[in-house]
Amino acid sequence: MRCTVAELLRVSASLFLALALSGAALAQDSTFEGSGSKGQPDMTDVSGPAYCLTNHNIGRIVLGVSNWARIGRLDEVPFIDYFTGLRVYNLQMPKGSVTNYLWKGGLWVGAVVGRDTLVSCATDVNNRYREINPDQAPFGNMIRRSIIHPEWPGFADAVSEQDFVSMATDTNIYGNKYPSFDALDGRAHKPLPISVTQKSYAWSYDYASDFVLFDWGIRNIGTKAMKDVYIGLYMDFDCHIDRLNPYAQNSIPGSYIKPITEGRDDLTGYLFASPASYQQCNFLDTVRMAWTTDNNGDPGSNGMAVPGVVGVRFLGPYSEMMQTSYNWWVFNYNAYLDYGPQKIVNYRFMGGGTGTPVGDRSKYAMMRNGEIDFDQSQTAQILPTDRTWIAADYNLGYSLVRGGDNQFVLSLGPFQLGPGQSVQIPWALVGGENFHEDPYDFMRYMQFQYNPFLFYQHCNFAEFSKNAVWASWVYDNPGVDTDGDGYFGKSRICVTDSAMVGGVWQPSVAETTYYEGDGVPDWRGAEPPFPPHVWVYPQYNALRIRFNGQRSETSKDVFSNILDFEGYRVYISRDERESSYSLVASYDRENYDKWVYNPNLKPVAGFELKGIPMTLPQIRCLYGQLGDPCNDSTFDPLKFTRPYPYQSPLYPDSIFYFTKHDYNASKLGVNTPITKIYPDAPPPSAPPLPSDYTDDGYLKYYEYQMVIDSLLPTVPYWVSVTAFDFGSPSSGLEPLESGKTIQAVSAFPDGSRDTVVSQRKVYIYPNPYRIDDPYRRKGFEGRTQPDRSDDRVRAIYFANLPPKCTIRIFTLDGDLVRQLDHDFDPSDPNASHDKWDMITRNTQMIVSGIYYWTVQDDKGSVQIGKLVVIM
Repeated sequence: MRCTVAELLRVSASLFLALALSGAALAQDSTFEGSGSKGQPDMTDVSGPAYCLTNHNIGRIVLGVSNWARIGRLDEVPFIDYFTGLRVYNLQMPKGSVTNYLWKGGLWVGAVVGRDTLVSCATDVNNRYREINPDQAPFGNMIRRSIIHPEWPGFADAVSEQDFVSMATDTNIYGNKYPSFDALDGRAHKPLPISVTQKSYAWSYDYASDFVLFDWGIRNIGTKAMKDVYIGLYMDFDCHIDRLNPYAQNSIPGSYIKPITEGRDDLTGYLFASPASYQQCNFLDTVRMAWTTDNNGDPGSNGMAVPGVVGVRFLGPYSEMMQTSYNWWVFNYNAYLDYGPQKIVNYRFMGGGTGTPVGDRSKYAMMRNGEIDFDQSQTAQILPTDRTWIAADYNLGYSLVRGGDNQFVLSLGPFQLGPGQSVQIPWALVGGENFHEDPYDFMRYMQFQYNPFLFYQHCNFAEFSKNAVWASWVYDNPGVDTDGDGYFGKSRICVTDSAMVGGVWQPSVAETTYYEGDGVPDWRGAEPPFPPHVWVYPQYNALRIRFNGQRSETSKDVFSNILDFEGYRVYISRDERESSYSLVASYDRENYDKWVYNPNLKPVAGFELKGIPMTLPQIRCLYGQLGDPCNDSTFDPLKFTRPYPYQSPLYPDSIFYFTKHDYNASKLGVNTPITKIYPDAPPPSAPPLPSDYTDDGYLKYYEYQMVIDSLLPTVPYWVSVTAFDFGSPSSGLEPLESGKTIQAVSAFPDGSRDTVVSQRKVYIYPNPYRIDDPYRRKGFEGRTQPDRSDDRVRAIYFANLPPKCTIRIFTLDGDLVRQLDHDFDPSDPNASHDKWDMITRNTQMIVSGIYYWTVQDDKGSVQIGKLVVIM
């Protein structure tokens, strides 16, 4: 007999009560995350695991990762980047915003070992348990590598612009900060045991900056076989405005909805495929993405604050060969309200209701059930009469379709791992902006009327899907025979014309494109040229920019094996956010795109882009009219236009015209302010001669400079010089540019360092400091700290400092308020500046009054001055 939903939930509630009475309680202890308790384990404790955190921050996503196969929710250890000492974020998108999309996520591994069903978790559900832990320092520390930093260790093995490598294990239950407890079976955690090698990769390239790729190597390091192994991606995405207190309320000005708890109004779902078009042919790209978004984008007076979507997908052949499960739930202490979709044939009490899996057996059952849950927005469409799914309570169903604090597990398996055997599991975390386009769509289609189909029709999956497809292409390049066995991957044929042959229509014009790789991972995508080496030299009200582009101009494209360098761009900004950079100068080579007439082009005949950009000498040698075509200086490719194209006298069917590729700002010092420092330096010989080098060891031929003037001397500026290629115009790949924030240099334009050192006349500003002066609005304070209060971004600047000195601030009575140790390399453009955050040595905010300051250099010379603070 089939049970009703109410009967099933009553049975679940009874079992829940029995568990609680028997002592195997589900209630979380003092480490329960929902309580707001924030533990702070000591990462420097050498007696325990070496917990390390860092940021992937080179692209548009800033993602916190750990060395125990966990991402996000990293503030349970001091959230300090192991490599930089800066704050570690959960998941900020786009970089520099105050929008967060993740609470925590991590690896689950479940298997049958002997007679036991065991699961190892890098992070657990609604508590701080973690069963996978790194080794002790230094063996458990993270490794950092980069293809753009040859000076970093491991450069030869680098895969991306930002690699992080770590290893963790589940082998014991002693010495761990948060040892776990199986509440369902009433026992301590049983290790599997496994080791996990985690490699994660990120790029700044435009097509690759919205995802981070992971590669988990999972090895059986025990003596027993692990049967029916399932790998799970547990994710608790929370989409909201970033707050230091994650339990704070949203306070979006002008919002038409009542403030709600952050991250508690999200929707989750599963995207099987997305449309893919090539010429006039329409295809579908398989993506298999589990995703989460804010229900309505949090609309306000300044647009939507959380308009994006994030998700995860498995990569590689296993994602098609193995069974995939996607199971979501919304946690609640009340078993009746703790709901997650379940098929009737697979019904199981999960330990806290039909949703939250508690204990190894529940987690393992969820990972192996093979279900792809319906989207959360469709919950209220599942009725009690449904023959497949267990329906939620009527009121609960209509509550969940309006959003909730959802979590999910995306699982893959089964694998069989004997002792010493391992499996590689590649996956991607993907983001997409502009998912919500109209701030009223959720109100129209999910509140005033309930129609999830229409709601999805107005959600934009295009960017998210495109990023998901690119993630798979970077992992395994389409059309590339990586292992040399003659197989280039899966392809599609788009027929653009046909002809009648023997009374039957036959394809006459067709294009073949590859959409999947050969099954052998590449972990590589199309790359822009290397960014140049950059130096910034302060001048009064100006900055002189010097850069050397040897690597930029001599690096070949990894696929075409041609030198595709196109030019440089110089940017300036008042802060470190990519969106803040403004273009001030550019240089690009003189070349032209060729547009060829194709009478068979569909849907109508016309011109199409062919080949790669051509230089002026190349064009003249091919089409010049004089006896020596290559020296035909009268041949101008731009006089041939679309209305008046070139028609070859030898081949009348050959019709084409030319356009500039980029701006052709190629005359250094004429149509661009960029100049060569050594204009007479010839291309270096092979091998270069000593005279080919600058005093600091760089080839003179690739040395450039420019001056940016009319700057304020009292504020810092960030300068970036990027290199870009000419892309692949005929295949639709836009020119690729190195990231603006990769090697940005900050400096104050207050004079040369030599002048500062010789004068040594230190001054401070603002003085007096007035609390009623809007320094923050003017950009003197907190430009890159929007999540901090005014009191936490106040700043008084010291200028004209010696590179090495000690700054002290005293009260009028001579009490030491604060000491700052200023120690910079003299070549650093910021060696003459420092700032005081107006916090005392006792970590208190200072009060109004008159203060003395002193600056003592490394030779004992002291300068003294006064400071007035009006609070």
